[in-house]
Amino acid sequence: MSQTEKRDPRKGAKPPFGEQEQSLPGSDADLRPTADHGEKSYRGTGKLEDLATVVTGADSGIGLAVALAFAREGADVVISYLEEDEDAAETARLVEDAGRQAVQVRGDLADPKHCRRVIEEAVSKLGRLDILVNNAATQTVHESFEEITDEEVERVFRTNVFPLFTLCRAAIPLMPAGGAIINTASIQAYDPAPVLLHYASTKGAIVTFTKGLSKELIERGIRVNAVAPGPVWTPLIAATMPPEEVSTFGESNPTGRPAQPAELAPAYVFLASSDSRFITGEVIGVTGGKLLP
Repeated sequence: MSQTEKRDPRKGAKPPFGEQEQSLPGSDADLRPTADHGEKSYRGTGKLEDLATVVTGADSGIGLAVALAFAREGADVVISYLEEDEDAAETARLVEDAGRQAVQVRGDLADPKHCRRVIEEAVSKLGRLDILVNNAATQTVHESFEEITDEEVERVFRTNVFPLFTLCRAAIPLMPAGGAIINTASIQAYDPAPVLLHYASTKGAIVTFTKGLSKELIERGIRVNAVAPGPVWTPLIAATMPPEEVSTFGESNPTGRPAQPAELAPAYVFLASSDSRFITGEVIGVTGGKLLP
């Protein structure tokens, strides 16, 4: 295979995937086809050597790929997850196979006390905290905006937005100059779908949070940036979308397919490393051709 073929963004798992469904929060072990987190492809070069990192939602999807990449770049990783013990254990195995320390912290980030516990565990077990990745999120999909209930709006904001405030308040006093906070936004922040408007609104809030917090922390030498993915093949898709839509997920993207989590991880490594030392308050789109404004 030529280098051109290897780098062709149109290459990769394409729909149709086959109808499937899972219950929230979803599991990587049950996803078909299985997602690629970089298990066989990601090779580190020491960009994050001996750094202590926290990745929320690290049991599957983008979070798993980021945790794996961080470990192969030389970082220890706190794996924050809701309740998917089997998936979290697999993430921990991948981190440890890279020769790094993995710390699993189970619990709901919608609880501010648990957010503070995640940061406390990082410092207690790893001795320091250099990088915080706010990645955990949830969503629900409806046929109409009018079907989105008040309860769902509150739950999505409590999961996707509120923890950023608590986690960052707890982490910032402990982070050294040169540290970094990386938030997961979405193309939905810029091109919102009405049937996902509660989720899209949280991602818009994350963009605003990123830009605002970066202004204060620049004086401390801590950078705050975000990654805005387009469609990505993760368990959350199978757990929240109608089976027939899961089957064709990502088909309308310019690449004709969704991203694999492994294709997101390098952006997080870049923003966590000194390679991005002059970048803060920015949002990097990893969308497969859907352009950010």
